[in-house]
Amino acid sequence: MKNNFGYSKTEIRLFKKLNTPRKIQDFLVKNIRHNPAKDGVECRSPRQVLKLRRAHCMEGALLAAAILEFHGERPLVMDLRATQNDLDHVVAVFKRHGCWGAVSKTNHMVLRYREPVYKSIRELVMSYFHEYFLDSGKKTLREYSRLFDLRHLNYLNWRTSEKDLEEISEFLDKIRHYKILNKKQIRDLRKADKIEIRAGKLIEYKLGRAKIQQGQSKIS
Repeated sequence: MKNNFGYSKTEIRLFKKLNTPRKIQDFLVKNIRHNPAKDGVECRSPRQVLKLRRAHCMEGALLAAAILEFHGERPLVMDLRATQNDLDHVVAVFKRHGCWGAVSKTNHMVLRYREPVYKSIRELVMSYFHEYFLDSGKKTLREYSRLFDLRHLNYLNWRTSEKDLEEISEFLDKIRHYKILNKKQIRDLRKADKIEIRAGKLIEYKLGRAKIQQGQSKIS
């Protein structure tokens, strides 16, 4: 018997319907608007996301992880770390038939869902590399975190809390990260083409990216 973690009947009915990563991703795209995180709240729980119907990448990852957990899987998330002048990105990670995939919430045409076709976590991470660039064309993805099981943060009541869960972003920033490039590789990186840059500016919602402010966690 599944542990329902205090979810409401409405939440349980919804979660039962979203019984595959594909359905979870479709729900995030069709029913959850982009959250530009301009209201001073760092991170909302899955319950609050469902109430407000908006999320940034980490909020979307928490919701996806909660639904995957409801169906008996581990609630795993991973941080993709960019250079200081770009935003980090957080995804929910899952495994199917021995391969890894990711559910992702983003306002942009890139950094989205990944099919479970990657044999390792590094392969999955590198699928985001060429899409991860600034308006200047500079490629910025540099590290990825170890997979993190959100059950280690159950004391925060992360699934249904009404409080700001900023501690989660702070925690993800502190856990072990793995570098994907050495200095020579970084030096030799080619910028994205102009057509890639134009395509990368396509967004679902007009709000666009939240600006990075001093002291603010870097999440897209």
